[in-house]
Amino acid sequence: MKAMLLVFSALTVCASVSFAGPDCTKDPKKKWQNAETFQKDRIAEGYKIKKFKVTSGNCYEIYGWNKEGQKIEIYFNPVDGSKVKEK
Repeated sequence: MKAMLLVFSALTVCASVSFAGPDCTKDPKKKWQNAETFQKDRIAEGYKIKKFKVTSGNCYEIYGWNKEGQKIEIYFNPVDGSKVKEK
């Protein structure tokens, strides 16, 4: 029983690590771009934002569509606005 619990715990840890998003910055939030302005800039670039959030890895993450109409999930560095990861 203990062995089974140990295996389950190890699998849970591995699964949670594989679903974790990227780390985008260690800079303090006072250096981050304003979230509202950041979103307006992405919309001006042609993105349609369905959902916007700040991740535990200190990223701005958007779900939505690019200007070609393809679904996107993109992690951005909130300091300089660069793309960190795109799905």
